[in-house]
Amino acid sequence: MSVVEVTRGNSPLVLGLPHTGTYVPESVLDCLNANGRALADTDWHIHRLYDGLVDATTVRTTTHRYVIDANRDPGGGSLYPGQNTTALCPTTDFDGRPIYREHQAPDADEIEARRIAHHAPYHAALTAELDRAQAQFGFAVLYDCHSIRSRIPFLFDGRLPDLSIGTNGGATCHAEVEALVCAACDGAYGLTSVLNGRFRGGWTTRHYGCPQDGVHAIQMEIAQSTYLAEEAPPWPWDSAKADRLRVILRPLLQSLCDWRPS
Repeated sequence: MSVVEVTRGNSPLVLGLPHTGTYVPESVLDCLNANGRALADTDWHIHRLYDGLVDATTVRTTTHRYVIDANRDPGGGSLYPGQNTTALCPTTDFDGRPIYREHQAPDADEIEARRIAHHAPYHAALTAELDRAQAQFGFAVLYDCHSIRSRIPFLFDGRLPDLSIGTNGGATCHAEVEALVCAACDGAYGLTSVLNGRFRGGWTTRHYGCPQDGVHAIQMEIAQSTYLAEEAPPWPWDSAKADRLRVILRPLLQSLCDWRPS
């Protein structure tokens, strides 16, 4: 099966979807324990949440993050040194529990094989679409789409804000791009938001975000409580919640489609 799905739009905006896939090759599935096979750390339904909101390009990997995490440094470097996080090829879930059967975790050769088969194609496609947008419009905006359970004690204290914006301290995009997203989130009735809190932007945002070269990147981490009926299996979609959130996301994304560098 294809590990990358690309839908082209006609705007400078490119949506990255690195964590919505649930595909796990049989060779990997055989090594996972029952906890790993539950695939609990999926960004459940995020591609559905953003579908059709604006005329943007989308790049999505169908591979699950337990196979390899497309939003991690392919060299294995940590995004948040000194803090609990998961690796390029995770061996634990977000609660710190093992996801592999005993002695079945991938070795260095297996990790490299997965990088070539799953991580590299996603980023090749993402690079190609950003290059295409930049060639057409003179710049590109990458909006990296994520979601996560609102409470995960292993990763962070307390409850996450509903909308977590990441720009690595403003380094990954023009200040106007950051301001547009923050303004939309600040005006979102009933929702909380934060800029560069626990999540400052993953490897994708930090790697591609180079405003001086015309590529502006920003990450949005959405608490799953804002669009799911329950943050637990079977991760049920809540149409009423999701529709309210889509009303907020549509003008946010449209403002990024319409933005032009000054």
